[in-house]
Amino acid sequence: MQRLIFDEEHEMFRDSVRRFMQSEVEPNVEKWREQGICDPAAFIKAGEQGLLCMWAAEKYGGSGIEDFRFEQIVIEETIRHGDIGFFLSLHSRLVGRYLGHLGSAALKERLLPKCISGETILGIAMTEPNAGSDLAGIRSRAVRDGDDWLLSGSKTFISNGINGGAFVVAARTVPDKPHGIGLFVVEAGMDGFSRGRNLKKMGLKTQDTAELFFENVRIPAENVLGDPEKGFYHLMFHLAEERLISAVQEIAHAETAFDLTMDYILERKAFGRPIAAFQNTRFKMAEMRTELDILQTFIDQCVLLHNQGELSADLAAEAKLHASELESTVMDNCVQLHGGSGYMSEYRISHMFTDARVSRIYAGSSEIMKEIIARSIGLDERKLTRGR
Repeated sequence: MQRLIFDEEHEMFRDSVRRFMQSEVEPNVEKWREQGICDPAAFIKAGEQGLLCMWAAEKYGGSGIEDFRFEQIVIEETIRHGDIGFFLSLHSRLVGRYLGHLGSAALKERLLPKCISGETILGIAMTEPNAGSDLAGIRSRAVRDGDDWLLSGSKTFISNGINGGAFVVAARTVPDKPHGIGLFVVEAGMDGFSRGRNLKKMGLKTQDTAELFFENVRIPAENVLGDPEKGFYHLMFHLAEERLISAVQEIAHAETAFDLTMDYILERKAFGRPIAAFQNTRFKMAEMRTELDILQTFIDQCVLLHNQGELSADLAAEAKLHASELESTVMDNCVQLHGGSGYMSEYRISHMFTDARVSRIYAGSSEIMKEIIARSIGLDERKLTRGR
């Protein structure tokens, strides 16, 4: 399907990103999967290519590109020619934008150039053993100590947890207020900050995921992001983009699985003819092609709305919900069409299947997305049951 949102400049950029992924990432994916972590040098190479924090101002070493379509291209080419676990967009957009929007002048001057070059890899630490999607359940705490803050607590399932050199950490600052949360930048080497092991996961083997521990970590004033009592609202402001990024990843992952399966069914034969010749195969592929094209059009429209500052939280939730659910369906169909080969680790579709399972959980589970969408159309359970 021809996609109408990209112009010649975008396509030239796509060609350069594709070449980078094919030369610097694709040859290393198997090694990264085996070791459970990508080489941090890959971020430096991406920085040299100008692929990190492209939105950042030129005075910090960035390109000053606000057009989200360029990030969309990086995501698509990373997945097609690299691996979905190589989380450049987590670094550049999900975390980097917090520094750009909320960071002090001193913090940005000191840290952003290293983020743009790839020398410092970013992560965000919200999830705790007893607080996932429910941010109001956060128990990590930060208390004032003069102009500084003392941060204590623990986080789990943190992406870039091993490679990361700086983390945006959410901690409770107002004990008796559910949304009284602050955001703090914790940097490698700070006293009281430590990491646990690289957690073993079902999928996303190239992505390092770890526990983080904070024991009275002293946070200087310049490392506080925005109002230290309004971190919850800062997080909510950025969630629409987070869910859009997730949707872009999921549709790109599903598209890649579809293409791999197309190649397979045309080559593989059963009963003397290509698998592609069987009606069930043709109908399954036709159904997936239709669903993918419809969803891609919707997500592209969401990208344009985001560029205009008009992407709502409920629309982003719709994109994330449908993309993660369709990705799961496509992966299951594609493994089935590969037959026994689809269950073998030597075929990419096998690990893509397990990589995709977390999509319906992170960045807000499918159940949370449905709740957001239901409330947006007037079906708020709290209002409907009030007074009963």
